[in-house]
Amino acid sequence: MYPWFALGHLTPFLHLSNKLAKKGHKISFLIPARTQKKLQPFNLHPELITFVPITVPPVQGLPPEAETTADVGMALHTLVMEAMDRMEDNVECLLRELKPDVVFFDFAYWLPGVACRLGIKSVLYCIISPATTSYTMSLARTLNGREVTEEDLMLPPPDYPESSIKLQPREARLFYGMRSMKYGGDVLFYDRLHQSFTQCDALGLRTCREIEGPFCEYLGRQFGKPVLLSGPVIPEPPTSLLDQNLAKWLDQFESGSVIYCAFGSQCILDKGQFRELLLGLELSNMPFLAALKPPMGVDSVEEAFPKMFEERIGKKGVVKGSWVQQQLILEHPSVGCFITHCGSGSLSEALVNKCQLVLLPNVGDQIINARMMSASMKVGVEVEKGDQDGLFTRKSVCKAVRTVMEEGDEVGKEVRANKAKLREELLKKDLDSAYIDSFIEKLRDLLR
Repeated sequence: MYPWFALGHLTPFLHLSNKLAKKGHKISFLIPARTQKKLQPFNLHPELITFVPITVPPVQGLPPEAETTADVGMALHTLVMEAMDRMEDNVECLLRELKPDVVFFDFAYWLPGVACRLGIKSVLYCIISPATTSYTMSLARTLNGREVTEEDLMLPPPDYPESSIKLQPREARLFYGMRSMKYGGDVLFYDRLHQSFTQCDALGLRTCREIEGPFCEYLGRQFGKPVLLSGPVIPEPPTSLLDQNLAKWLDQFESGSVIYCAFGSQCILDKGQFRELLLGLELSNMPFLAALKPPMGVDSVEEAFPKMFEERIGKKGVVKGSWVQQQLILEHPSVGCFITHCGSGSLSEALVNKCQLVLLPNVGDQIINARMMSASMKVGVEVEKGDQDGLFTRKSVCKAVRTVMEEGDEVGKEVRANKAKLREELLKKDLDSAYIDSFIEKLRDLLR
């Protein structure tokens, strides 16, 4: 395993490693030396999963202690990628020594070439949703050497499975900017991904047919690669208990009556949007628990509270600026609604719980994840934003919450029914095990 050095990528690769190790397979996991201790508690099979610590080489502008994107701001992520690229020779030496059958990677576009020279199969394990990758990476957009424009990205590519998934102009502009930016030295972000997709031996996708079957098939056809589905790879149930104070607070409310709002470890709102979100939660008149990073320009969430906010909400609302036990919170019977940034991990955890989904994407794949859940699958409601400025309001947040929660709303009724049906499918006995068995069998096919 050689994932992109971001905790949001390292962790899913370890989840997959745990699933494979549970079936008896031996895994070597290449990981930055000091980051190893962060993931060690989540290695469920240390007798089969071996962490191989590697030293991140120096790159001008990258702080000496930095190893992952969590150690630096967004602007320096490209330098972390450059450091990974400089490890090509070291990784090749490790692969010669380890002699694996298969190497899994994502952003290290040079790895398929190294693996091929050593007689090792390479699998691009993509944790970004196939709906997003097939929308943005489709070869059908570049037929006959045609250059892709911002306007092109507003509409899905030819033969894309879902015509309802589209981007607004400002969103297309963001995707176009990502596509054409340099990411890691002089390599364009799009070229990095394109080479990874075209030169690997197979595509490994962190999803299941029940959610993204048509998109997975589309990707396989576009790149002419075998497609291996690992299933949603939902983490094992936590062995810890929910924080006593949070549990006590949640226990006082009726079943399904609490809003939980969380935007992951990377999303930082500006102060205006942070306040609109909190005012939207207040406007809903429901109890709420929000786990949010402090907004830009302040050191704590309390500094950015709207005027008299704490006095008005009293004990009915809790806002935390630190990490919380999300899986355990979503499992609590009092939680009835989850306002999410639509990161794939958060969606996976939410879809197997009873809470209703309010979708408030921020950047990148979160946007298309939200469209897939709302416009295509109709298992959640997306918060409306301004066409030009891309901003949400307290009223649009409250409106989305009420849509999914109020019994008399026809849209909400359809969404709740679809969400319940999908949850039932995802919780079928042995579904996860069947996906991993199929995943392993297709890996064996690669080696034959």
